Amino acid sequence: MTPEAPRDCPLCPRLVAYREANARAEPDWFNGAAPSFGDPEAQLLVVGLAPGRTGANRTGRPFTGDYAGELLYGTLTAFGFAAGEYRADPNDGFTLRGAMITNAVRCAPPENKPTPDEIARCRPFLAARIDALPRLKVLIALGAIAHESVLRAHDLKTAQARFAHGAETELTPARTMLSSYHCSRYNTQTRRLTTAMFEAVFARAAALIAA
Repeated sequence: MTPEAPRDCPLCPRLVAYREANARAEPDWFNGAAPSFGDPEAQLLVVGLAPGRTGANRTGRPFTGDYAGELLYGTLTAFGFAAGEYRADPNDGFTLRGAMITNAVRCAPPENKPTPDEIARCRPFLAARIDALPRLKVLIALGAIAHESVLRAHDLKTAQARFAHGAETELTPARTMLSSYHCSRYNTQTRRLTTAMFEAVFARAAALIAA
């Protein structure tokens, strides 16, 4: 299995229909399965939920063009995982260093809510993405769906590691998952997730990588 879904991936009929509707409405947008972004030698993999309609579905780069990207890319920069200036434009020259970003589901779902079947169909791409990173040490799962998808990609049961902000799970003897509330506008505006809470997860990731 390739680690990246084809741009016109046909696996999920509902997501295909949504993608085609977006392409008719906004033909200049990316409108496809959003590829992972970052360093192929990454020691850190950030796993999000799915592309936002006006985020990666529009720009073709994860978390680019939506509110969540402001906090995520700012935090990656603060901890030395990025270089350049993030300007919410895939042509901004911004790069990741020692890190990569991907999504549990590669195509934008209606209302940002993929179904369990869609998550399962896309999981082989996540598993292949993980396997293709030879230096990977830490995964940060943004939200419960990403958390569960990472567990299942490692053939672990969700009951073995419940989702919680700041939870730490040994996936293999050499690989750890840290879990965080998603850096969505809703979570940050309601203070369910603060900048300090989010940065604490990345600080722990940096410490694990350095150990």
